Amino acid sequence: MQRIRHDLRLSETVTPFGVGAVVDIRGESLIAPDTSWWDKRFAPEVHCERLVERLGPCVLREAPTHSGRAGKDTAGLLYWRFPTWRFCERCSALSQRSGKDRGKWTNKCECGGMLIPMRYVAVCEKGSHLQDVPWFMWAHRGHDAGVTEAVRFCRAYKELRFVRASKAGEGLRSLRVECGGCRRSRPLSELVMKEALTRDGIKCRGVQPWQEPLPGNICEHHLVGVQRGATGNYIAERISALDIPEEKPMAVALADAVRAHSDFSRVVADNGGPKAEMIAGWIADELGASVDYVLSLAASVDEQSHDDVLADLKDGEWAAFQSKLKEPGRDLSEGDFVVDAWSTAEQPHVPATLAARLTAVGQVRRVREVRALKGFRRYSADADLIPADLSIEGRRKPTFPAIEMFGEGIFLQFDEQFLESWEQHVEVRRRAGILVQRRTETPWGDRLDVPEARYVALHTIAHLLIRRLAYASGYSSASLQERIYARTDRSDPTAGILVYTAAGDAQGTLGGLVRLGDPERLVPLVLAALDDADVCSNDPVCIESDRQGASSLNLSACHGCSLVSETSCETANRLLDRQLVLGGRDVPGLLEGVLTEIRGGTSC
Repeated sequence: MQRIRHDLRLSETVTPFGVGAVVDIRGESLIAPDTSWWDKRFAPEVHCERLVERLGPCVLREAPTHSGRAGKDTAGLLYWRFPTWRFCERCSALSQRSGKDRGKWTNKCECGGMLIPMRYVAVCEKGSHLQDVPWFMWAHRGHDAGVTEAVRFCRAYKELRFVRASKAGEGLRSLRVECGGCRRSRPLSELVMKEALTRDGIKCRGVQPWQEPLPGNICEHHLVGVQRGATGNYIAERISALDIPEEKPMAVALADAVRAHSDFSRVVADNGGPKAEMIAGWIADELGASVDYVLSLAASVDEQSHDDVLADLKDGEWAAFQSKLKEPGRDLSEGDFVVDAWSTAEQPHVPATLAARLTAVGQVRRVREVRALKGFRRYSADADLIPADLSIEGRRKPTFPAIEMFGEGIFLQFDEQFLESWEQHVEVRRRAGILVQRRTETPWGDRLDVPEARYVALHTIAHLLIRRLAYASGYSSASLQERIYARTDRSDPTAGILVYTAAGDAQGTLGGLVRLGDPERLVPLVLAALDDADVCSNDPVCIESDRQGASSLNLSACHGCSLVSETSCETANRLLDRQLVLGGRDVPGLLEGVLTEIRGGTSC
């Protein structure tokens, strides 16, 4: 078997060319099998305890790498040829057979023409399975008068052709599969019709292209004919974590201290009894908690789980940033998490209206991020999740593809009290409620963060800042990432933004982003970002809109003012609104008044 050698960036082995993805390389169509096909000897393990705790017992491995040109013995990843059906660009012959040259595979037909992979494949609607369209079977099926006895019993397997019928006009009606034996001809337009493959009796095999079908393992879901390169054929489920010293939020630490108190078991035992409140008062006085808080923990002790004790990934990161911001100044620590902090209240050139909302800034000089591919879905976001390791037998831990990235960034912390007061405005709640309702109505909406008012506002600010930083940092906008900390339903409410860049080499730590985190540089950048968003090229349509973007999950936000590269955004350019940042009509903006103060000359 002849091998095709092709170099990929390390990050591409997670997405977009990760397990289960169809890749076009050198005229070939390939698909990446699951990690059970990886040679573990050449796939180094990536360590990140925080991420493993989130995924469960597993092993994170990085794809093999090499420097210079790949040689014959250079380790790499295996990719399967898919689809197996091809047509000749010269004679139009359609078949599953491959050309042979002295026993080796070659991409040429017997006539000398190149073999081209078929454009359409069959994907399962709910099971996330993928397979070839059985073109010979499909060509001889149908419900028209042309399906005669000669067609049904045709055995001319080597006389199938993929041709263009010029008399049929343009589009899929002109592309036809013809049989030279029975003269049956069928256009591809019949393949993409609703329930087309089901009516033809073609069923899902219930496996991925690199798997052997098992007896009786027939999937009951229907197949759909789609283009092999369609975006919906591969929806990666990836997760990332910053490798930082794990910190517990204060509320979690307090809850742990209450549960660990020597008298807490007596409160649980007498919960609801006359002694419970008295003993809870002792614990509350000693630990600085309220009596009701201690009693509520005792009442829910049977409901506590491992996930309730361990902070969520973002909760731990938020707590770690809080720890760094408590002591402003240069961070002389070593390791993969170095943050220099400064307070806006101590900077005389920060406008008063901005300082009342933005309280502290952290210059993240070094941070390590680990990204892992958990699995993938096909056709729709609510289809079954296919794990990245399909050989899970219970005797070993699954292996997930992962990469480690090193980078730098800027962290912005916003004032919690101001946010709480701002969120109480009726118009702010109504504005955010529009997105909350649409998220509920969207089938895959539960995969997005809850669009609370603070989340939408801080998310939009992050996008405005990324657009401005792309001009000054030396990084492209696609190289910048965001991480939004904006939840009120957590043990400790969060209100912050991290804009960072990460790369698999030294490029992610060149210092261009951290340099812009200095007070004399960052404040003008923030003001410039707000000024850019104040007027959009699509105004007044954009600023007055409440229905933009995919599934109408954006309000006043478009490509002219707020959208960035989808790879940079946590939610693929959704849940954005300029009105909640700058204000509009009767909606007070989170940063409303900042530009007015600057333009009025009331602050330097």
